[in-house]
Amino acid sequence: MKILVTGGAGFIGSAVIRLAVQRGLSVVNVDALTYAACLENVASVADDPLYAFEKADIRDRAALQRIFAEHRPDAVMHLAAESHVDRSIDGPSDFIDTNIGGTFNMLEASRRYWEDMGRPEGFRFHHISTDEVFGSLGKEGLFTESTGYDPRSPYSASKAASDHLVRAWHETYGLPVVVTNCSNNYGPYHFPEKLVPVVILNALAGKSIPVYGKGENVRDWLYVEDHADALLLVLQKGTSGRSYNVGGENERRNIDLVRTICELLDRKRPKAEGTYADQITFVTDRPGHDMRYAIDPSRISDELGWRPSVSVEEGLEKTVQWYLDNENWWRALQNRKGVGERLGTKP
Repeated sequence: MKILVTGGAGFIGSAVIRLAVQRGLSVVNVDALTYAACLENVASVADDPLYAFEKADIRDRAALQRIFAEHRPDAVMHLAAESHVDRSIDGPSDFIDTNIGGTFNMLEASRRYWEDMGRPEGFRFHHISTDEVFGSLGKEGLFTESTGYDPRSPYSASKAASDHLVRAWHETYGLPVVVTNCSNNYGPYHFPEKLVPVVILNALAGKSIPVYGKGENVRDWLYVEDHADALLLVLQKGTSGRSYNVGGENERRNIDLVRTICELLDRKRPKAEGTYADQITFVTDRPGHDMRYAIDPSRISDELGWRPSVSVEEGLEKTVQWYLDNENWWRALQNRKGVGERLGTKP
C-alpha cells in the first residue's frame, strides 16, 4: 500500500510516516516546509526505499496533479494545516488559504486521480481534523461524532469548513473518504510553540511558564504515537463516509498538566534552588479560549478495536525525557518566527 501524506514533516504527520514505514507501507511525504515543519522529524526513515519526499504546497493544484500522476498512491492522509490557535487570531488569512483552499485542492486532485483510475473502491481520502470544531464543553459531557459544530476561533472555523468540504465531496462525487477528529496531541517532535514543549523549554531556560487565565481549561491529552496508530487503522479499516473521534481518555486541567511537567523536570533535572513550579505565571487569557474538550472514543473502539495505550503520566514522562535528550532538535527551531513570543492577544 502506498500512502500520500500531506504535512508529513510536521508533528502528527511525521509520527504517522515513521509508524507507516516501520509497518512496511510506502509513503510519499508532501510538505511545503513552512515554519512548523522540520525534515529532522522523518530523518529516521529518510533513506528507506519505502519513503519519498515532495516539497510542494497544497495550494498549488498543478504540483498536486503531478505528484498524484507520478506516485499513484492507494490512499491519501491529509494532515497539512495551519494549526496554532494563537497564530490564527493574529493572522487568520493563512488559515483560510491553507486549511480551506488547500483542502479543496487536495479533494479535487484526489477526485481527478480517483476517477482517472476507474474509481477504485479501495481508495481512501483520510481527512485528519480536530475536536476544536465542536466548540466548548461544560463540566459534563463528551464530544461524539454527532455533536454539532460550533467553532470559536479562526483556526477551528477553518478546520470545520474543511471537514464539511470533505463530506460534501463524498456525498456529491462519491469520493471514498474517512474523517477523524482528535483531541490534544503531545509527544516527541512537538513544535516549540504549543503548551507542553513551551512548559518544558521555558522551565529549562529559567523563564516564566505562562498559563492562560487560571489554568482551569480542560483538555483530553492524546500521545502522538497512539494517534498515529489510530489514524492508520481508520485509513485501512474505517468505513467510507464515516467519521471517527480519537481521544486519549486523559482529561487534565492545564494547570495540573503544567505542574506534572514541572515535577518530572524536578526529578530528572533538578534546579540548584527551588522547583520549576516557582516559574509558573498566570497570564491574560486568549480571546475565545474554549473551557473544556473531551472525546467519547466509543465508535473507534467498538467498530475498529482501538483504545489509547499510553496514559498521560506515562506519555509526559516519555515526552520530557525526549526533550532532555534532543536539545539539538529544539534549539534549531527556536529562532523561527513567533517562537517564544506571546501570540493571539488581539481582541
